[in-house]
Amino acid sequence: MTTDLSVTGMTCAACQANVQRALNRQPGVTDASVNLMTGQARVVFDPAVVQPEQLVAAVESIGYGAAVPSAESSAVMAQGARDEQERAEFTSLRRRAVVAGVIGAAAMATPMRLSMGGTAGAWVLMALTVFVMTWAGGTFYVRGVRALWHRVPDMNSLVAIGTGAAFLYSVVATLRAHVLVAHGVEPAVYYEAVIVIIAFVLAGRTLEARARRQTSEALRALVRLQPTDATVLEGGHERVVNIDQIRAGDVVLVRPGERVAVDGVVTAGTGSLDESMVTGESMPVVRAEGATVTGGTINVAGAIQVRATRVGPDSTLAQIVRLMRDAQASRAPIQQLADRVSAVFVPAVMAIAALTVIVWLLVGGQGVAIRALATGVSVLIIACPCAMGLAVPTAVMVATGRAGTLGVLIKGGEALQRLADVDTVIFDKTGTITEGRPAVASVVACDGDEAALLRRAAAVERLSEHPVADAITRAASANGLPDAATDFVVEPGRGVRGRVAGHAVIIGTAAWIEAHGVDSRPLQEAADERARDGETALFVAEDDRALGVIGIVDPLRAEAADALRHLRDMGLSLVMLTGDRRSTADVVAAAAGIHDVIAEVLPQGKVDAVRDRQQRGRYVAMVGDGINDAPALAQADVGIAMGGGTDLALDAADIALMRGDLHTLVSAIRVSRAAMRIMKQNLFWAFIYNCIGIPIAAGVLYPAFGILLSPVLASAAMALSSVSVVSNSLRLKGAAA
Repeated sequence: MTTDLSVTGMTCAACQANVQRALNRQPGVTDASVNLMTGQARVVFDPAVVQPEQLVAAVESIGYGAAVPSAESSAVMAQGARDEQERAEFTSLRRRAVVAGVIGAAAMATPMRLSMGGTAGAWVLMALTVFVMTWAGGTFYVRGVRALWHRVPDMNSLVAIGTGAAFLYSVVATLRAHVLVAHGVEPAVYYEAVIVIIAFVLAGRTLEARARRQTSEALRALVRLQPTDATVLEGGHERVVNIDQIRAGDVVLVRPGERVAVDGVVTAGTGSLDESMVTGESMPVVRAEGATVTGGTINVAGAIQVRATRVGPDSTLAQIVRLMRDAQASRAPIQQLADRVSAVFVPAVMAIAALTVIVWLLVGGQGVAIRALATGVSVLIIACPCAMGLAVPTAVMVATGRAGTLGVLIKGGEALQRLADVDTVIFDKTGTITEGRPAVASVVACDGDEAALLRRAAAVERLSEHPVADAITRAASANGLPDAATDFVVEPGRGVRGRVAGHAVIIGTAAWIEAHGVDSRPLQEAADERARDGETALFVAEDDRALGVIGIVDPLRAEAADALRHLRDMGLSLVMLTGDRRSTADVVAAAAGIHDVIAEVLPQGKVDAVRDRQQRGRYVAMVGDGINDAPALAQADVGIAMGGGTDLALDAADIALMRGDLHTLVSAIRVSRAAMRIMKQNLFWAFIYNCIGIPIAAGVLYPAFGILLSPVLASAAMALSSVSVVSNSLRLKGAAA
């Protein structure tokens, strides 16, 4: 069983590691994944051993907050609540940062002689520092001390220890300046440094919170698509209700200019709907009685009444938001490196800071105590692991959000990373490279009666849901559809059969009718001619004799050739899979620009084709849209489902191309590759920052160059590191443009 917990109080990679470790230690938990950016923890557990309430208690026991989201709230509602929480957090941080910054600037401008221990100025600064520490920076000390108490120190602990040590030293210098003087120590105070450090840390978090909100902009845009209320018709009367009060079966009135509030079926009226949020098509489409509509789309013209079929968490919009939230809360495999470092980082930094102080005290010299304190505080402040914790999650959030705006749903950081590694793309032909809306192009009957042949075939095919069956049924409907066949049987990838007027009618491949004892040779010449024209030949037989051939044509997608050319230019190897005859497949592949074709394969053959490429060392993406594609999608390293595909295909896929346009596949791969570059850049700079910053803060440059890094500059550098990582990730908002 899997549950998502909402976790509060996390501020850095160490916090994330602490929560993740606490959850993984619980009996019955098989896996726990915590995301710092989204404040979510996804836990896979055995409900017979542990319950969600116990998981919440485990998180709370180490000083963080946790809650299980309500099962009744939709992803849209949950995202709305999260947006409001982020807005409130940003407002609070900004207010505290501004106040601390103003006080810090005033403190830095105070003449040095007024800041010395024992002076009136020192007493004023001490009072201001206490105010800033308790009001503006209180959370650092509450959370930092709590984390230390639970033996899981985090970034708050580093800030609390660093500024706390500087403050306590300053208090001693203010109250007992003569004692320090008697021991040869200058009674300087660090009140202004404490204030400015807190101001810088708060400023960094404010900028980080602002940037973090930008990473969720795509989700907020989706949430804004859902109206807050709707007009429900009851007994001929109109009643405006909140969207949460609408239930399946309710009839909703949608006036011109309004958004459709629910997924449903039009029961009255005709409207012109802008469905670009789902299809990507900018031109409105007409929806009349009996048509299905999607919540969030806009009724441009005309009034319609819609009977709600899917509401709340079951709506299409809620599911899209849920998929994107899940993707943004997931972790890319590359994150594991940062996790391993973060797990030991804070304790290591505390040890380095203590060692730094000891070394400086042992070195001795004029003002050694002050230097020892300053360098120790600088090490604690500059080594905040925020940048490491943000390096990968920010890139995943922005990349999946950017992909969503391009019509691509990427189901998680792992899928995002795997897509970037793909070197081979295998396409199912029908509905992927072709339109997936076949039509009857020709009919050849052995007895010359094409209309009778088409009617016999339609009697059987009307019981099938296959697109080819729909084409035959539509072609025969011009003269009225015959009664449906009985004893209907379908064999995926081979054909169908049924009884029509007491006769067994068989439709499908040559091998299919031969399996029923029918000689296909009389139809081969007609079938070959159909194939040369790019048509798929269906053999039709009755009892033990061949009746004729029906030629089906499925047009190439308008964008297919151009999109596939872009994929080839990106260095990808392209393969087309189909159950069609080789000659037909070659015609379609040539038009699409694909040279590697695997034809006449059954559904299991598609799985084997994917596995064969994998065994050759290729990293394979499979693109399909039908039920028979689901096994191959699951077998591939990355399964990609075309928009409009079956629910089973979408469930089996790692990525969904919601607009049914192959150009979105090009965009998806470009976004994934850009995301991996950004992740690697972020991790590199996060590690390099600490590798360089900590030694400098410890004073390694002082013997040779006399350079020491003040705690104030250390806090500014720490804030800059986190902001730079998030800002770098935000560059993905323009990826694949």
